[in-house]
Amino acid sequence: MGAGGRMTEKEREKQEQLGRAAGDAAMQRSPVDKPPFTLGQIKKAIPPHCFERSIIKSFSYVVHDLVIVAALLYFALVIIPALPSPLHLAAWPLYWIAQGCVCTGVWVIAHECGHHAFSDYSLLDDIVGLVLHSSLMVPYFSWKYSHRRHHSNTGSLERDEVFVPKKKEAMPWYTPYVYGNPVGRLVHIVVQLTLGWPLYLTTNASGRPYPRFACHYDPYGPIYNDRERIQIFISDAGVMAVSFALYKLAATFGFWWVVRIYAVPLLIVNAWLVLITYLQHTHPALPHYDSSEWDWLRGALATMDRDYGILNRVFHNITDTHVAHHLFSTMPHYHAMEATKAIKPILGEYYQFDPTPVAKATWREARECIYVEPEDCKGVFWYNNKF
Repeated sequence: MGAGGRMTEKEREKQEQLGRAAGDAAMQRSPVDKPPFTLGQIKKAIPPHCFERSIIKSFSYVVHDLVIVAALLYFALVIIPALPSPLHLAAWPLYWIAQGCVCTGVWVIAHECGHHAFSDYSLLDDIVGLVLHSSLMVPYFSWKYSHRRHHSNTGSLERDEVFVPKKKEAMPWYTPYVYGNPVGRLVHIVVQLTLGWPLYLTTNASGRPYPRFACHYDPYGPIYNDRERIQIFISDAGVMAVSFALYKLAATFGFWWVVRIYAVPLLIVNAWLVLITYLQHTHPALPHYDSSEWDWLRGALATMDRDYGILNRVFHNITDTHVAHHLFSTMPHYHAMEATKAIKPILGEYYQFDPTPVAKATWREARECIYVEPEDCKGVFWYNNKF
């Protein structure tokens, strides 16, 4: 087997069919053989400085993003009200979109804190992450621990934590009627982008099954162990503190003021978060594994880098360096591009990148990736949409 991995003959036969389904050449299936390289060999290909975390550099990104957030807030509070009637109606959507995108970048920095990729000091990472995530109504420690388990079990049908696909026999009876027509598919996408994140936090929607009801706000829920429970209380306190601050703002300036200034951009943040995660882990070229085949390295490689254009930088490249992030989650985002370039020759066919425009990819994945089923190997599952 070559250094870049190898596909089975059956997989090669599927490639043409996949290309037709996707409309581009980025649909070559990921190899599912045991990789001919180790994690240590991948790490040796990356310049050592890429693993160094700098407090000054990390905080420079926090300051950069928060300065833009403040400037956009000034635009909303001072400039938009002074605009003549037709213009201010058009200015609000511009504010919402821009603020939502920048705050998604803030979200990504808090996510880095949860991975201990912000600095060399875990306490500092947790303080920064708690403040930033709480400001976006995210229970920091609750999500930190469930997300850590996602990284430990990526690609596992039994133990992964988010966007875990179902087998065909587990799909509800109405599935073909929802996904099988453009209207139902569009409704599904809209619901997923608007309600997906709060439903995941409150009801574990799209997450792995637990023996009882699972909720990210429940310190005694099945997601967490005894050592983590006190931190779940702290996460809840952070969200409650921000909720109280929003209540006081609504009492002072009015409910619709809070909706315009804070809630609508937050909806956009949540939509980007769901979409980014969905597209990273949902693709016809990506396999999933049951316990008979899964191992950590193949699971970590079962993720897709995407191209969001200028938003790659706004989102601190979490979009186009996600493979490297899953391999080395404590690496700071500002080194991830260099690391990605370094590991591509080692990974070969195991590295997956799809440049399909985001809107087109979202529609395609919603159409093609309905459930998973095994093909040649019983423990390896691929997306399908045939009923």
